[in-house]
Amino acid sequence: MKIISFIVTTAIVTSAFASSLVEEAAEVGMKPIPSSNAAVLKLIDDKNNPMTEAKVELGKKLYFDPRLSKSSLISCNTCHNLGMGGADGVSAAIGHKWTANPHHLNSPTVYNAVLNTTQFWDGRSPHLEDQAQGPIQAGPEMAAPKELVEERINSIPAYVAEFQKAYGEDVKVDFKKIADTIGVYERTLITPSPYDDFMNGDSAALNQAEQDGLKTFIDKGCASCHNDIGLGGTMQPFELANKYKFAHIGDFKGDANGMVKTPTLRNIEETAPYFHNGKIWSLKDAIKEMGSTQLGISINDTEAASIETFLKALTGRKPQVIYPILPPSTDKTPQPDAL
Repeated sequence: MKIISFIVTTAIVTSAFASSLVEEAAEVGMKPIPSSNAAVLKLIDDKNNPMTEAKVELGKKLYFDPRLSKSSLISCNTCHNLGMGGADGVSAAIGHKWTANPHHLNSPTVYNAVLNTTQFWDGRSPHLEDQAQGPIQAGPEMAAPKELVEERINSIPAYVAEFQKAYGEDVKVDFKKIADTIGVYERTLITPSPYDDFMNGDSAALNQAEQDGLKTFIDKGCASCHNDIGLGGTMQPFELANKYKFAHIGDFKGDANGMVKTPTLRNIEETAPYFHNGKIWSLKDAIKEMGSTQLGISINDTEAASIETFLKALTGRKPQVIYPILPPSTDKTPQPDAL
């Protein structure tokens, strides 16, 4: 009987701790991805470009199609690889003619980017549809003028037919419509995690070590920037307390006011290297550096390990991605230009 009583008492205490922790997380602005499909759709859809199955499937093909680049070698998936946490695993993004990003900027993950309040490290783009236009045209990235992209897609009858199916027979397949369609697909790339299950009421979704890590995360002040549903994705001042030790790598200084988009912590164990210039490869080291740079505190090894344990519980369930079969080019399709 004593053993049974101990087990019951332990369960009650554990449940009470979990409930209290959920409340504490909510108080500092942390929110989960909703558990219902209807609520998720409301969260990720755009009334100006409503999501449909036809748009999503077409956007997926365009996302994976390297013909949107000047060389016909680089797709959106090259730098935002859906099999690698939605990123590319290198410090600075590599683009056209093996050009490294001139500002030594790291590729942010595309997973859960719909939850960001703004896009790009400097926040210059308000949403995914607008963001999709930038890398395609940028010289160090995909280097394709919008006229070339339009000509290539319109030269492929199967693509034209899919645009008509998605938008109607009289659709004009221009650069904006192409980018908008990619944005629709990117909106679907959300990854609910054990953390979300925990915040939505499943007290067993996080084990004790992960709950302890969440508590440490809150107590150290990490949620002051990494909050809301995205656990990041908002513009925040950088180097609030101390100089970032790799600030000299690259010339990125944020937006006109020195603000930098806070990266999401979702799937963070899959998206090394860290920081805007990708100069820290260890998650534990990134935690300690952020404590110094942003919070002005020293996070010891034990505390960093605890926070890291929680952060790994943010690794989410990915949508199933089957590589699409892309429609063939025609004699009218502009040829690749790798020069």
